[in-house]
Amino acid sequence: MVSAELIVTGSVIRTADRRKPVVEAFAVRDGRILGVGTRAEMQAHRGPDTRMLDVGDAAVYPGFVDVHNHHAMAGRTELFELSLPPSLALDDVLDLVRDKAQTLPPDAWIVGGPVSTTLLPTLANTATRQRLDEAAGGRPVVLVEDSRHNRWASTRALQLAGITADGIPSGGVTLLDPEDGTPTGVLLEAAGIPVQEAYDRSGGLTTEQHIAASRRGVEILNSFGITTFQDAGVSTDILAALAALDRSQELSAWVVSSLLINDEIFGFDPIGAALIDLGEQYRTPHHRPDFVKIFLDGVPPARTASFLEPYVADAVHGAHFHGETTMDFDELHTWLRSVAERGLGAKVHCTGDGSARLVLDVAARIRADGFTTPIQIAHGQFLASDDIPRLRALDVSADISPFIWFPGVIPQALAEVLGDRAEHSQPNRALIDAGALVAGGSDWPVSESPNTLEGLQGLVTRADPLGRAPGVLWPEQAITAEEALEVFTINAATAMGLGSETGSLVPGKSADFVVLARDAIAGPADEIVHTPVRSTWFAGREVYTAG
Repeated sequence: MVSAELIVTGSVIRTADRRKPVVEAFAVRDGRILGVGTRAEMQAHRGPDTRMLDVGDAAVYPGFVDVHNHHAMAGRTELFELSLPPSLALDDVLDLVRDKAQTLPPDAWIVGGPVSTTLLPTLANTATRQRLDEAAGGRPVVLVEDSRHNRWASTRALQLAGITADGIPSGGVTLLDPEDGTPTGVLLEAAGIPVQEAYDRSGGLTTEQHIAASRRGVEILNSFGITTFQDAGVSTDILAALAALDRSQELSAWVVSSLLINDEIFGFDPIGAALIDLGEQYRTPHHRPDFVKIFLDGVPPARTASFLEPYVADAVHGAHFHGETTMDFDELHTWLRSVAERGLGAKVHCTGDGSARLVLDVAARIRADGFTTPIQIAHGQFLASDDIPRLRALDVSADISPFIWFPGVIPQALAEVLGDRAEHSQPNRALIDAGALVAGGSDWPVSESPNTLEGLQGLVTRADPLGRAPGVLWPEQAITAEEALEVFTINAATAMGLGSETGSLVPGKSADFVVLARDAIAGPADEIVHTPVRSTWFAGREVYTAG
């Protein structure tokens, strides 16, 4: 009998394997699951040097899997940028900018955020931009709003980016002051990229800072029990940082990177074919540049998402505006076929049901072409009822982000532009009943926290797990706690192509697990989020211990 390096025992060990959903013990050797079963069965693997870990009444789950986040962005914001608490009023934002400015040289950039999406109308005028200039002492400032798709820039930042009344960016939407016709500093989608590029020309982050940002992002994820994640849009700097961490044995997670085909928000260079060509050189044992990322639309509050039915009428767009996709059928098909020929998967950003339908139409052609490449609809918060069964039929997975649809600020913003449709987002019950693969992601730092337990609770209760906003959102679409755990473990791992490596406690897989203070999903649903993480283990080694 092969001796184990570690044997874990406890009252409740959930495997996310439907053949053996709950077991008493498992054994680990060389970072992999050696066996799963009863205490007596695993005792047979005990040798003179075996470490025994009995968690008692605590619970063990597979390490959580986050199919959609931006770990480096989150790490960078915490370490190197002005981090604003969410939903601040304008005066509070300006006060924090003023405080930051007093610590900086006269020409230094102030970069940070987020500002609330509901604040954008207040910011979109020359007088408010001038208040930002005053607070910053004339320094260049760029603050992202909470979707991370849009920016607010100061006059100096606009000047450095070459954005004037006569020099409007070709991409995205540059909001102009209705009185004087000048850019207000509110830049939607790709209109903000010139400002990002101007910041990068000023120096941006060093190689060491990019590594530190990724390291910090992974540390935070580990603290929430997350051992596997997919970064939803990377640069060569992020790719290099992840590879460097893994080569120095500092990467305590499985990471799948998504290589940008088009870039509507980040301002990264290179993107597209040039980035795909570079991706492979950053592959390491735990870092896999296996996906591409396509932005097919924007976000509904800015009316940049594509819908089958028109938005609520307004003075700018009228009564028949549906939004637009960034690609038509032929262009999207060309890219997805090219990606499939390279053996890569595709994560496609779709926040409207119109863009989601286009993905499914193209997926039908890709499958008819004979390709089985993984395709994810990212967000998928709005889907036509006729399209829901197509995800299973076309083997397209739903990358869902429950963290950003709880009752609160974002649903309120959705209601302003979509009307009653805003109440019918995230049809997760219907997706699961239709047999679709539903995978959970946080979209952190668009969400305030990557805490998987928040996502689990929201999927079950359809309410804000932190109690910040009352009510529930389309409660008929709630799923069970056991289903929710699968969404954030084996389902997410499968969607990103790592189902054979992790996502469940099964012999041969990586020994990735989290120890929780109690069996979170067995108790009251509204208490799931209050379950402390005691420790996180990756490849059989402890990578986080609660203080």
